[in-house]
Amino acid sequence: MTEIVCSGALFYSKQTKRIFLLQKAEGKNRGTWGLVGGTNLKDESAWQGLQREVEEEIGFLPHILKSIPLETFISSDEKFNFHTYLCVVDEEFLPILSNEHKGWAWSEIRDAPKPLHQGLRRSFSTKIIVNKLETIFDVMDLI
Repeated sequence: MTEIVCSGALFYSKQTKRIFLLQKAEGKNRGTWGLVGGTNLKDESAWQGLQREVEEEIGFLPHILKSIPLETFISSDEKFNFHTYLCVVDEEFLPILSNEHKGWAWSEIRDAPKPLHQGLRRSFSTKIIVNKLETIFDVMDLI
């Protein structure tokens, strides 16, 4: 049974074709760049938890044109479950950061700031995931 359920958003701007990342200010992952997101509350679905985390971490919930479940990571002991969503927005936004983060960046997927959070580094080093994202980005131009 899953004990910890987390959700993360990889925001993508249709206008600039760039992704949005945050830099952690505290904790064991301090200084790393990662997704907007965090741990879901007990009564929340993965999507509800993500929406709450987005508002907490960037100060508001941007207008999401499309959300696409990208991947779910489940730990080998099945006690940790991380849902990643690709959240497409029309244009880049300026966050109002909580004290949880010390920086933000819009970047191209192959030129993301370093060091990446270990989970995101794993995803971005997987050719299948990067190719899947780039294909989705190309399709977004057609919509």
